[in-house]
Amino acid sequence: MDYKAIGLKAGIEIHQQLDTAHKLFCNCPTRVRAVDEHNGEFRRYLRATESEMGEIDRAAEEEMKQARLFTYYAYDSTCLVENDEEPPAPLNQEALELGLTIAKLFEMIPIPQVHIMRKLVIDGSNTSGFQRTGLVAIDGVLPNGGTIESLCLEEEAAQRVEGPIFSLDRLGIPLVEITTSPCMHTPEEVAEVAAYIGMVLRSTGQVKRGIGTIRQDINISIPEGARVEIKGVQELDLIAEVVRREVQRQQQLLWIRDQLIERNASIDPVVEDVTTLFKQTGSAILKKAKVILAIRLLGFGGLVGHEIQPGRRLGSELSDYAKKCGVGGIFHTDELPAYGVTADEKAVLIERMNAGEQDAVVLVAADKKKATCAVRQVIKRAEMAFLGVPEETRKMLEEGSSAYMRPLPGAARMYPETDVLPVLITAETWDLVCIPELLSARAERFHRDLGLDTGLAHQIAFSERLPLFEQAVDGGLKPTLAARTLLSTLKELSRDGVAIDRIGDDQVLAVLHAIEEGKAAKEAIGDLLRAIADGKSLDSALEALGPTISKDELSGIVSRIVAERKEFVAERGMGALGPLMGIVMEQVRGSVDGKVVSALLREELKRQG
Repeated sequence: MDYKAIGLKAGIEIHQQLDTAHKLFCNCPTRVRAVDEHNGEFRRYLRATESEMGEIDRAAEEEMKQARLFTYYAYDSTCLVENDEEPPAPLNQEALELGLTIAKLFEMIPIPQVHIMRKLVIDGSNTSGFQRTGLVAIDGVLPNGGTIESLCLEEEAAQRVEGPIFSLDRLGIPLVEITTSPCMHTPEEVAEVAAYIGMVLRSTGQVKRGIGTIRQDINISIPEGARVEIKGVQELDLIAEVVRREVQRQQQLLWIRDQLIERNASIDPVVEDVTTLFKQTGSAILKKAKVILAIRLLGFGGLVGHEIQPGRRLGSELSDYAKKCGVGGIFHTDELPAYGVTADEKAVLIERMNAGEQDAVVLVAADKKKATCAVRQVIKRAEMAFLGVPEETRKMLEEGSSAYMRPLPGAARMYPETDVLPVLITAETWDLVCIPELLSARAERFHRDLGLDTGLAHQIAFSERLPLFEQAVDGGLKPTLAARTLLSTLKELSRDGVAIDRIGDDQVLAVLHAIEEGKAAKEAIGDLLRAIADGKSLDSALEALGPTISKDELSGIVSRIVAERKEFVAERGMGALGPLMGIVMEQVRGSVDGKVVSALLREELKRQG
């Protein structure tokens, strides 16, 4: 597909947690806790507030369709600020300085005064019903010729445990939010720009790493479509696929729109109570429902079941809207008979609703209040089908498809924070901001100055173990040995079930120094680290390897092993080197460097030949 010809426009919002000592508006640590460590909890209802113009944000209004009681877990590392029972402290200076460093890396223009705003959020992820955010810089530069529109400092949201239960340990961790212009025109370009921004952020050495610490929201539109924001894309590898699937969804929704217009389709406003039709049904969902309501969508037959993304249909979109009222989903005649509903029951339903061949009937089953709300939502989304693509905020599903979350927020979402004073950014402050070396430049330097091959240099530069590698090299250790130990050996040990988190950085360096000093061969690194993880000291681990073997002793071992396998050597010649190498190394148990063993074996095989 030629996405540029289609007219794809895409932009990114990247949210990255900062690795600061304290949270953005209190002195609590930025440490994520295990849920079972919580030592208190409280419950709260959240309601939307009106803006200064007397308006309620449309996204918040959607969230209010359900009156939900949220539960929050508190810890000995959280405080009354997270509980929203105490005013926020002044803006974290460390976070602000880091935000300015990132802004300078992107060649942005700082804002003279950082004013904190409240962003309305009532999905339960903020105890206050809003998220604090402040604009720090604008107009950054991207390598594809595009721009970064803004960089903001924000509070991280509370982490959902399950359902309406949230954990407060994450709430308030400083975030940078980086928003680009819609300057990307292919799925691959979106992934490349996201990777570049992530690289710049990691170059500071002061951002958190791991799943959930960085999230990409992608804004996507095509001509005749609409701007759609897909939230929560955490894996770089999925970004391009998310874009491809959203383009497909918008194209299919536009096709459905054209079909509806061609068919002169409409929505019957009459809602029928069809509960009695399913008194003897085998469908567990319909059988337990207090009320079953039905609506007729004229001209929608075959279109409700039409696939718009892998695993998603127009019916899925109707269902997403209905779920906002607390129902589990919908039934529709394009997919029946199924889910315990028989062909006879479908026929009776169609007759009752006076539906024709090109019509579709939608069922909602719940208590009366939820069912009535859900039917209104289905009608609302069905009406949108005549326009094509609605502006929405959506959540990413597995493998890259997406589901409706809420409407795009409007201007009523933001209003000033009155509890935090503005912070000045003077020209002197900006001039004092120092920028670190980019990881891409560091990888090139490792290749050029340290002699690492290109792939290894890139891997270690982008690794979480980069600081330890640089410490090892500064301490005189061989770069290649240090890099391979940190990237390969520790990873292999972890795969084997070794608790590598029990091995301290100082212990890793001590093992490498022991190798450099000739106390053991590099082949013994894994055994030494394994022993340390099991609680042994380095000295006892070295002692367990046995005494260092002299060259004469090694020559004797090599000669004996070759002599005992004369027939094999005569048959394979120099091809016997690999198998014999393994036998010798097993006997010397890591006390001799493999290069020395290989050289002696090669000489011995030449003599035998």
